[in-house]
Amino acid sequence: MRSKADHTAAIQTHRRAAVVVNTRSRRGRRHYPDVLRLLRAGRFDLVGVHQVTDPARLRDTIERALDATPDLLVVGGGDGTLSSSIKHIAHRDVALGVLPLGTTNNFARSLGLPLDLARAVRVFTDGKVADIDLGVCGDRPFANLASFGVSVEVAGTVRPWLKRVLGRAAYPLTAIRLLPRHQPFRAYITVDGRRHEVLTHQLNIANGRFHGGWQIARDISIDNRTLVAYQLGSGKRLRLLAETLVRATTGRWQSLAGGPFVSGAEMLLETDPPMAADIDGEVRLRTPLVLKTIPNGVRVMVPRDFTDT
Repeated sequence: MRSKADHTAAIQTHRRAAVVVNTRSRRGRRHYPDVLRLLRAGRFDLVGVHQVTDPARLRDTIERALDATPDLLVVGGGDGTLSSSIKHIAHRDVALGVLPLGTTNNFARSLGLPLDLARAVRVFTDGKVADIDLGVCGDRPFANLASFGVSVEVAGTVRPWLKRVLGRAAYPLTAIRLLPRHQPFRAYITVDGRRHEVLTHQLNIANGRFHGGWQIARDISIDNRTLVAYQLGSGKRLRLLAETLVRATTGRWQSLAGGPFVSGAEMLLETDPPMAADIDGEVRLRTPLVLKTIPNGVRVMVPRDFTDT
Protein backbone atom coordinates (compact mmCIF):
# COMPACT_ATOMS: atom_id res chain seq x y z
CA MET A 1 0.00 0.00 0.00
CA ARG A 2 1.06 3.57 -0.60
CA SER A 3 2.00 5.79 2.27
CA LYS A 4 -0.81 8.02 3.49
CA ALA A 5 1.03 11.07 2.19
CA ASP A 6 1.38 9.54 -1.29
CA HIS A 7 -2.26 8.46 -1.21
CA THR A 8 -3.37 11.98 -0.30
CA ALA A 9 -1.27 13.42 -3.12
CA ALA A 10 -2.76 10.96 -5.64
CA ILE A 11 -6.32 11.90 -4.69
CA GLN A 12 -5.65 15.62 -4.86
CA THR A 13 -3.67 15.40 -8.11
CA HIS A 14 -5.47 12.77 -10.20
CA ARG A 15 -8.87 12.90 -8.46
CA ARG A 16 -9.94 9.40 -9.55
CA ALA A 17 -13.10 8.66 -7.63
CA ALA A 18 -15.97 6.21 -7.73
CA VAL A 19 -19.30 7.30 -6.25
CA VAL A 20 -21.95 5.25 -4.45
CA VAL A 21 -25.01 7.02 -3.03
CA ASN A 22 -27.77 5.27 -1.09
CA THR A 23 -30.85 7.13 -2.27
CA ARG A 24 -32.92 5.33 0.38
CA SER A 25 -31.08 7.24 3.12
CA ARG A 26 -32.66 10.27 4.77
CA ARG A 27 -31.09 12.84 2.43
CA GLY A 28 -29.68 10.60 -0.29
CA ARG A 29 -32.43 10.90 -2.87
CA ARG A 30 -32.77 14.66 -2.50
CA HIS A 31 -29.04 15.36 -2.68
CA TYR A 32 -27.93 12.81 -5.26
CA PRO A 33 -27.81 15.38 -8.10
CA ASP A 34 -25.97 17.81 -5.80
CA VAL A 35 -23.33 15.17 -5.02
CA LEU A 36 -22.50 14.71 -8.71
CA ARG A 37 -22.56 18.44 -9.39
CA LEU A 38 -20.18 19.22 -6.52
CA LEU A 39 -17.74 16.44 -7.42
CA ARG A 40 -17.64 17.51 -11.06
CA ALA A 41 -17.17 21.11 -10.00
CA GLY A 42 -14.20 19.89 -7.96
CA ARG A 43 -12.73 18.40 -11.16
CA PHE A 44 -12.97 14.79 -10.02
CA ASP A 45 -12.55 12.07 -12.62
CA LEU A 46 -15.60 9.94 -11.84
CA VAL A 47 -14.66 6.41 -12.88
CA GLY A 48 -18.01 5.05 -11.73
CA VAL A 49 -21.31 6.53 -10.55
CA HIS A 50 -23.72 4.24 -8.73
CA GLN A 51 -27.14 4.97 -7.24
CA VAL A 52 -28.43 2.41 -4.73
CA THR A 53 -32.20 2.16 -4.48
CA ASP A 54 -32.28 -1.33 -2.93
CA PRO A 55 -30.08 -1.73 0.20
CA ALA A 56 -29.80 -5.45 -0.53
CA ARG A 57 -27.70 -4.54 -3.58
CA LEU A 58 -25.29 -2.29 -1.69
CA ARG A 59 -22.57 -4.93 -1.32
CA ASP A 60 -22.50 -5.80 -5.03
CA THR A 61 -22.61 -2.11 -5.94
CA ILE A 62 -19.59 -1.27 -3.79
CA GLU A 63 -17.58 -4.17 -5.21
CA ARG A 64 -18.48 -3.03 -8.73
CA ALA A 65 -17.33 0.50 -7.87
CA LEU A 66 -14.03 -0.84 -6.51
CA ASP A 67 -13.41 -2.79 -9.73
CA ALA A 68 -12.54 0.56 -11.34
CA THR A 69 -9.58 0.87 -8.89
CA PRO A 70 -10.34 4.42 -7.72
CA ASP A 71 -8.04 6.23 -5.30
CA LEU A 72 -11.17 7.49 -3.50
CA LEU A 73 -14.47 5.71 -2.93
CA VAL A 74 -17.09 8.36 -2.21
CA VAL A 75 -20.06 6.93 -0.31
CA GLY A 76 -23.16 8.91 0.55
CA GLY A 77 -25.66 7.61 3.08
CA GLY A 78 -26.28 7.01 6.75
CA ASP A 79 -24.27 5.06 9.32
CA GLY A 80 -25.54 1.69 8.11
CA THR A 81 -24.46 2.42 4.54
CA LEU A 82 -21.03 3.62 5.62
CA SER A 83 -20.50 0.68 7.97
CA SER A 84 -21.36 -1.71 5.14
CA SER A 85 -18.88 0.09 2.90
CA ILE A 86 -16.03 -0.08 5.38
CA LYS A 87 -15.87 -3.86 5.44
CA HIS A 88 -15.15 -3.84 1.68
CA ILE A 89 -12.26 -1.38 1.82
CA ALA A 90 -10.55 -2.58 4.99
CA HIS A 91 -6.79 -3.06 4.41
CA ARG A 92 -7.14 -1.99 0.75
CA ASP A 93 -5.28 0.77 -1.06
CA VAL A 94 -8.36 2.96 -1.39
CA ALA A 95 -9.67 5.73 0.86
CA LEU A 96 -13.29 6.22 1.87
CA GLY A 97 -14.79 9.64 1.22
CA VAL A 98 -17.78 10.14 3.53
CA LEU A 99 -20.87 12.12 2.54
CA PRO A 100 -23.17 12.38 5.61
CA LEU A 101 -26.65 11.83 4.16
CA GLY A 102 -28.24 9.92 7.05
CA THR A 103 -30.18 10.77 10.19
CA THR A 104 -27.59 10.83 12.98
CA ASN A 105 -24.35 10.65 10.94
CA ASN A 106 -22.37 9.30 13.89
CA PHE A 107 -19.47 8.08 11.78
CA ALA A 108 -19.05 11.43 10.01
CA ARG A 109 -19.16 13.24 13.36
CA SER A 110 -16.51 10.89 14.78
CA LEU A 111 -14.21 11.89 11.92
CA GLY A 112 -14.80 15.59 12.55
CA LEU A 113 -16.42 15.99 9.15
CA PRO A 114 -18.76 18.89 8.33
CA LEU A 115 -22.37 17.81 7.87
CA ASP A 116 -22.94 20.39 5.14
CA LEU A 117 -22.64 18.61 1.78
CA ALA A 118 -20.52 21.20 -0.02
CA ARG A 119 -18.05 21.43 2.86
CA ALA A 120 -17.90 17.63 3.13
CA VAL A 121 -16.90 17.41 -0.56
CA ARG A 122 -14.20 20.03 0.00
CA VAL A 123 -12.56 17.67 2.50
CA PHE A 124 -11.70 15.43 -0.47
CA THR A 125 -9.57 18.20 -2.00
CA ASP A 126 -8.34 20.02 1.12
CA GLY A 127 -8.07 17.18 3.65
CA LYS A 128 -5.78 14.18 4.11
CA VAL A 129 -5.85 10.38 4.16
CA ALA A 130 -5.87 8.91 7.68
CA ASP A 131 -6.12 5.31 8.87
CA ILE A 132 -8.60 4.68 11.67
CA ASP A 133 -9.58 1.73 13.82
CA LEU A 134 -12.03 -0.88 12.61
CA GLY A 135 -14.34 -2.47 15.16
CA VAL A 136 -15.23 -6.16 14.91
CA CYS A 137 -18.21 -7.72 16.70
CA GLY A 138 -18.16 -11.49 16.32
CA ASP A 139 -17.31 -11.81 12.64
CA ARG A 140 -18.86 -8.49 11.56
CA PRO A 141 -16.76 -5.33 11.08
CA PHE A 142 -18.32 -2.08 12.27
CA ALA A 143 -17.47 1.58 12.14
CA ASN A 144 -19.19 3.12 15.11
CA LEU A 145 -21.28 1.18 17.61
CA ALA A 146 -22.59 -2.18 18.76
CA SER A 147 -25.58 -1.82 21.07
CA PHE A 148 -27.77 -4.13 23.14
CA GLY A 149 -31.15 -3.63 24.79
CA VAL A 150 -33.95 -1.23 24.04
CA SER A 151 -32.07 0.35 21.11
CA VAL A 152 -32.32 -2.93 19.19
CA GLU A 153 -36.11 -2.67 19.38
CA VAL A 154 -35.91 1.00 18.45
CA ALA A 155 -33.81 0.23 15.36
CA GLY A 156 -36.41 -2.26 14.17
CA THR A 157 -39.40 -0.07 15.04
CA VAL A 158 -38.57 3.57 14.26
CA ARG A 159 -40.64 4.78 11.32
CA PRO A 160 -38.77 5.97 8.20
CA TRP A 161 -41.15 8.91 7.85
CA LEU A 162 -40.45 9.91 11.46
CA LYS A 163 -36.70 9.94 10.77
CA ARG A 164 -37.28 12.09 7.70
CA VAL A 165 -39.38 14.59 9.63
CA LEU A 166 -37.62 14.71 13.02
CA GLY A 167 -34.09 13.53 12.23
CA ARG A 168 -32.17 12.14 15.20
CA ALA A 169 -34.99 13.05 17.63
CA ALA A 170 -36.97 10.15 16.14
CA TYR A 171 -34.87 7.64 18.10
CA PRO A 172 -35.44 8.85 21.69
CA LEU A 173 -39.13 9.43 20.93
CA THR A 174 -39.48 5.85 19.71
CA ALA A 175 -37.58 4.62 22.78
CA ILE A 176 -40.04 6.42 25.08
CA ARG A 177 -42.88 4.51 23.44
CA LEU A 178 -41.14 1.13 23.80
CA LEU A 179 -39.55 1.51 27.23
CA PRO A 180 -42.59 0.77 29.48
CA ARG A 181 -42.68 -2.88 28.41
CA HIS A 182 -38.92 -3.42 28.05
CA GLN A 183 -37.24 -5.71 30.61
CA PRO A 184 -33.74 -5.03 32.03
CA PHE A 185 -30.93 -7.53 31.53
CA ARG A 186 -27.59 -8.38 33.13
CA ALA A 187 -24.44 -7.85 31.10
CA TYR A 188 -21.01 -9.28 31.91
CA ILE A 189 -18.06 -7.57 30.23
CA THR A 190 -14.65 -9.24 30.54
CA VAL A 191 -11.61 -7.10 29.70
CA ASP A 192 -7.99 -8.05 30.48
CA GLY A 193 -9.16 -10.84 32.78
CA ARG A 194 -11.48 -8.61 34.84
CA ARG A 195 -15.24 -9.23 34.73
CA HIS A 196 -17.64 -6.28 35.07
CA GLU A 197 -21.37 -6.77 35.78
CA VAL A 198 -24.18 -4.30 35.09
CA LEU A 199 -27.97 -4.40 35.25
CA THR A 200 -29.42 -2.16 32.57
CA HIS A 201 -31.93 -1.58 29.80
CA GLN A 202 -29.23 -0.35 27.39
CA LEU A 203 -25.57 -1.21 26.83
CA ASN A 204 -23.39 0.32 24.11
CA ILE A 205 -19.90 -0.62 22.95
CA ALA A 206 -18.39 2.15 20.87
CA ASN A 207 -15.54 2.38 18.43
CA GLY A 208 -16.47 5.91 17.38
CA ARG A 209 -17.08 9.10 19.34
CA PHE A 210 -20.83 9.60 18.80
CA HIS A 211 -24.12 7.83 19.45
CA GLY A 212 -27.48 9.18 18.38
CA GLY A 213 -25.73 12.29 17.07
CA TRP A 214 -24.36 13.17 20.54
CA GLN A 215 -20.81 12.76 21.82
CA ILE A 216 -20.26 9.78 24.11
CA ALA A 217 -17.38 11.28 26.10
CA ARG A 218 -15.13 14.29 25.75
CA ASP A 219 -11.96 12.26 25.28
CA ILE A 220 -13.11 9.27 23.23
CA SER A 221 -11.56 8.65 19.80
CA ILE A 222 -12.15 6.50 16.72
CA ASP A 223 -8.39 6.12 16.36
CA ASN A 224 -7.02 5.11 19.77
CA ARG A 225 -7.14 1.28 19.51
CA THR A 226 -9.78 1.13 22.25
CA LEU A 227 -13.42 0.13 22.51
CA VAL A 228 -15.57 1.79 25.17
CA ALA A 229 -18.50 0.02 26.85
CA TYR A 230 -21.07 1.98 28.84
CA GLN A 231 -24.63 1.65 30.06
CA LEU A 232 -27.35 4.24 29.83
CA GLY A 233 -29.23 4.50 33.09
CA SER A 234 -29.57 1.29 35.10
CA GLY A 235 -32.21 -1.36 35.57
CA LYS A 236 -34.76 1.39 36.24
CA ARG A 237 -36.67 2.71 33.24
CA LEU A 238 -37.08 6.25 34.57
CA ARG A 239 -33.35 6.59 35.17
CA LEU A 240 -32.60 5.49 31.60
CA LEU A 241 -35.16 7.95 30.27
CA ALA A 242 -33.91 10.82 32.41
CA GLU A 243 -30.24 10.21 31.60
CA THR A 244 -30.92 9.92 27.88
CA LEU A 245 -32.92 13.14 27.79
CA VAL A 246 -30.33 15.08 29.84
CA ARG A 247 -27.48 13.99 27.62
CA ALA A 248 -29.44 14.56 24.43
CA THR A 249 -30.50 18.06 25.38
CA THR A 250 -27.39 19.33 27.17
CA GLY A 251 -24.55 17.39 25.57
CA ARG A 252 -22.97 16.96 29.02
CA TRP A 253 -20.77 13.91 28.56
CA GLN A 254 -18.18 12.84 31.13
CA SER A 255 -14.51 12.05 30.70
CA LEU A 256 -13.54 8.42 30.25
CA ALA A 257 -11.48 8.75 33.43
CA GLY A 258 -14.46 9.83 35.53
CA GLY A 259 -17.44 8.23 33.83
CA PRO A 260 -19.02 4.77 34.12
CA PHE A 261 -16.98 3.33 31.26
CA VAL A 262 -15.19 0.02 30.63
CA SER A 263 -12.52 0.26 27.95
CA GLY A 264 -10.12 -2.11 26.22
CA ALA A 265 -8.85 -3.41 22.90
CA GLU A 266 -10.86 -6.64 23.23
CA MET A 267 -13.99 -7.55 25.21
CA LEU A 268 -16.04 -10.65 25.88
CA LEU A 269 -19.70 -9.74 26.30
CA GLU A 270 -22.17 -12.15 27.90
CA THR A 271 -25.77 -11.31 28.77
CA ASP A 272 -28.60 -12.88 30.73
CA PRO A 273 -30.79 -13.50 28.82
CA PRO A 274 -28.94 -13.76 25.47
CA MET A 275 -29.43 -10.54 23.50
CA ALA A 276 -29.50 -9.52 19.86
CA ALA A 277 -26.82 -7.04 18.77
CA ASP A 278 -27.49 -3.90 16.75
CA ILE A 279 -24.23 -3.39 14.82
CA ASP A 280 -24.30 0.04 13.18
CA GLY A 281 -27.99 -0.41 12.42
CA GLU A 282 -27.95 -4.09 11.42
CA VAL A 283 -29.47 -6.62 13.84
CA ARG A 284 -27.77 -9.92 13.10
CA LEU A 285 -25.77 -11.55 15.93
CA ARG A 286 -26.54 -12.64 19.50
CA THR A 287 -24.52 -12.77 22.69
CA PRO A 288 -22.11 -14.09 23.85
CA LEU A 289 -19.80 -12.14 21.55
CA VAL A 290 -16.17 -11.10 21.37
CA LEU A 291 -15.60 -7.49 20.29
CA LYS A 292 -12.20 -6.05 19.37
CA THR A 293 -10.47 -3.33 17.41
CA ILE A 294 -8.23 -3.67 14.38
CA PRO A 295 -5.83 -0.71 14.58
CA ASN A 296 -5.50 1.40 11.42
CA GLY A 297 -7.81 -0.96 9.54
CA VAL A 298 -9.48 1.55 7.20
CA ARG A 299 -8.32 4.57 5.23
CA VAL A 300 -10.60 7.62 5.14
CA MET A 301 -10.43 11.23 4.00
CA VAL A 302 -10.55 13.57 6.99
CA PRO A 303 -9.98 17.28 7.68
CA ARG A 304 -6.36 18.40 8.05
CA ASP A 305 -6.77 18.95 11.80
CA PHE A 306 -7.90 15.36 12.49
CA THR A 307 -5.49 13.67 14.94
CA ASP A 308 -4.21 10.57 13.15
CA THR A 309 -2.36 8.15 15.45
